[in-house]
Amino acid sequence: REISVLWTLKPGVPTESCASETFVCSKLIVAIGHNAAAFLSCFILDSVCWEVVGVVKLWNEWCRTTNRTNVLPTDSFCLFYRLISDPTVFLCQCSCYVAEDQQFQWLEKVLGCMQKEGLQVTILSTCPVADYKTQESTLTLPSPFLKALKTKEFKEAVCCPLLEQPNIVRDLPAAVLSYCEVWQIPAVLYQCYTDVIKLDTVTIEAFKPLLSSKILKSLVKDVSESTKNLKKLLTTNETHNTIYI
Repeated sequence: REISVLWTLKPGVPTESCASETFVCSKLIVAIGHNAAAFLSCFILDSVCWEVVGVVKLWNEWCRTTNRTNVLPTDSFCLFYRLISDPTVFLCQCSCYVAEDQQFQWLEKVLGCMQKEGLQVTILSTCPVADYKTQESTLTLPSPFLKALKTKEFKEAVCCPLLEQPNIVRDLPAAVLSYCEVWQIPAVLYQCYTDVIKLDTVTIEAFKPLLSSKILKSLVKDVSESTKNLKKLLTTNETHNTIYI
């Protein structure tokens, strides 16, 4: 159940370890889950502006990933990109399930490779609205909706209300945020509560308020073109799913 991270930060020199050196990263954006990953694909990622610099290989009870970088929306994958114009900006799409006993390895092999000084982390994830604890009936909640949770070091304004007690976050988003808290890294988690578990236009667009955030607004593609890409992405997903009907 060991995971491996294959970095290609130096052209033509892939490596599975970064123990000898760390690389400078000023911004790390981590999208966890298919809808969060699709949001970055449609509104941030551009093949001209970004290059793939890493891939995670793992297997567990729920998924198995490979070192392929040409993936379908329904695949389980974990890819890392670097902004060509600013090599200190990294982006991660992680649509695969990282088991509880694999999360520490993921953190050490990903965040452990990055210099902590000057690093800021933004995490995007989704969660079933049924997990949201409130005195109201979840049936009356305007799903999907965003909630934020941040580390003590994160001083910027957040783009949505903070997550209220006694709500908690779990799995890889919680592990990344906890790692940042321990290492005193400014980090914020934006969690989208939704009642749809598959790729969904409404859920993906629920992340759009983040496009005005300080860390993302300079990376946004043309919004009208992004909307077309979103429709194309979902059409591809629906076509792929009909194979199993």
